[in-house]
Amino acid sequence: MAMLSRALVRWPRFRKVNGVSRGPGPLKAAERRAGILFSLPVIVLTGALIFLPIAQTVYYSLTKWNGITSTFVGLGNYRSLVSDPVFWRVVLNNLLLLLAIPFAILIPLAVAFLLHQHVLGWRVFRSIYFLPTAVSWVVIGMVAARFFAGRGILNDLLAVFGPGVRTDALTNEYTAMLAVSLTFIWSVFGTNTIIFITGMATLDQDVYDAARMDGAGTIAIFRFITIPLLMRFIQFAFILTLITGFTALFSLIFVMTTGGPGYGTTTLEFFVYQKAFAQGAFGYAAAIGVVLFAVVFVISLLQQRVLRSRED
Repeated sequence: MAMLSRALVRWPRFRKVNGVSRGPGPLKAAERRAGILFSLPVIVLTGALIFLPIAQTVYYSLTKWNGITSTFVGLGNYRSLVSDPVFWRVVLNNLLLLLAIPFAILIPLAVAFLLHQHVLGWRVFRSIYFLPTAVSWVVIGMVAARFFAGRGILNDLLAVFGPGVRTDALTNEYTAMLAVSLTFIWSVFGTNTIIFITGMATLDQDVYDAARMDGAGTIAIFRFITIPLLMRFIQFAFILTLITGFTALFSLIFVMTTGGPGYGTTTLEFFVYQKAFAQGAFGYAAAIGVVLFAVVFVISLLQQRVLRSRED
């Protein structure tokens, strides 16, 4: 037996390292090389489609580029951004739009909770609420522009309160941003509702039954049970809504307001389009794009840190 034990120890399959049996080194190295080899196409494709364009954008943000020729100017574009009052107005517009995100999360969360209670007609309402998700941003923008226009549906509804009660929301800077924010909330309502309904379907029903037996009401269950257990889904919906609000509203704004009146509804995303394709300042537009990427990235990291600290 002793000779057999020594033979097994010497055999590569049962080699000992620091008193612990290890597999053969060459075999593990071969598996590692195979894993890298099979992952290489995905890594190359990801780099070509994501990291390479990001690197190119950073480079062109350091140049004065008209779409054909470029001249390296260093941080000149960023210095121009800092001293540009229009840029800070656009940043303010994005911050105002950021205020709509809590409503875009909390309203679908409350509706999903009610649907999860299987209220009368919950299947029909679930389908109705999801319908805006199946409509393109251009169609949503056209419907919203018709609704908030001076002769639109909103004023037809306000006519009930008297002939003098009218508004033309899209001709005022602040009301136009409010109209865009409300349309943004409505457009992501269906997606977030489905996300939360899916999350609630994964929760243990026994927890709800135990809470009801202890005398907890609907609001207490929603606050102290549903929200904490759905934190991962809330985090996902928040990041998705945040990215949508900063990088996916171009079509909506273009159709509704074209960034106006003035710069009242121009966001960083739309500002990139204006500078690049309307004015031909591609290098300046690239610098705005880098700032937009950095803002979304930092906010996402902060949000993840806050949620992780709450869970701990």
